[in-house]
Amino acid sequence: METVEIKKNSPRAWLLAARPKTLSGAAVPVMIGVSLALADAENYVDDAFSWVAAVLCLLFAFIMQIDANFVNDFFDYAKGTDDTATRLGPQRACAQGWVSLEAMKKAIAFTTCLACLVGLPLVLYGGLEMVLVGLLCVVFCFLYTTHLSYIGMGDVLVLVFFGIVPVCITYYLQYHTVTLQVFLASVACGFVIDALLLVNNFRDRDTDRDAGKNTLVVRIGEQATLSFYLAAGVVPCIIGLVFWFNGHVLAFLLPLIYLVLHVSTLLKMKRIWKGRELNECLGETARNIFIYGVLVSLGLLL
Repeated sequence: METVEIKKNSPRAWLLAARPKTLSGAAVPVMIGVSLALADAENYVDDAFSWVAAVLCLLFAFIMQIDANFVNDFFDYAKGTDDTATRLGPQRACAQGWVSLEAMKKAIAFTTCLACLVGLPLVLYGGLEMVLVGLLCVVFCFLYTTHLSYIGMGDVLVLVFFGIVPVCITYYLQYHTVTLQVFLASVACGFVIDALLLVNNFRDRDTDRDAGKNTLVVRIGEQATLSFYLAAGVVPCIIGLVFWFNGHVLAFLLPLIYLVLHVSTLLKMKRIWKGRELNECLGETARNIFIYGVLVSLGLLL
């Protein structure tokens, strides 16, 4: 792959290191959590919806996503996982020399502290337990890249920290409770976002295997991964029946559009099978995730 000429530690270098395209994965869970809270507002007449808490959740999610990207960039390069000669995905800042290791260390420290600073006021809305939630987010942000992604636990972390935690906490901060509908919606969200990790690891299965990185794809094989990818689209739509049962029919029906797009991307994965062309499927999956979030949110609010 041709190396892009980027001035070291320049604004463009940091923009590439932050991976702005991944921010949809941070936005969608908060978007769904906020929509669920707004849809249920009439059930909590004594509790006014707080847009400040909602915005703080979104900012915390964005900063933690950037922090995770920096951590991933730094430690994968330090471990030798990011080999620029064999890498199939988008190039990484440290491996390309766009950002120095020392500068990346400082950036990781800065974004981690900034996330904690932004998240701290949420204590006013959710109590001291929000400190524990924030600490868990930070700890597992580091554990994912340094250890857990190497033993096939990445998909579990996505389900928890891109589904259950952000959706449920966003809702909890408004009304200090979590309903069954909210929990099931958070699980569905986690499955949808895990599709991004699945296609990423499907593309990198050979290089990950050679590097000793035993992702779920490496562990269960290609065909089982494609079945899992299909399930990441079908299961959330089945779970979406909970919206229908709670009177939000559109929140069940609209995401069926997402399912059509998801299956289309799966068929493209099967056709391409290997190589850098799978990055097209990665981009489509990110698009599909955002569309899912928008459709569920619209279905809940209309």
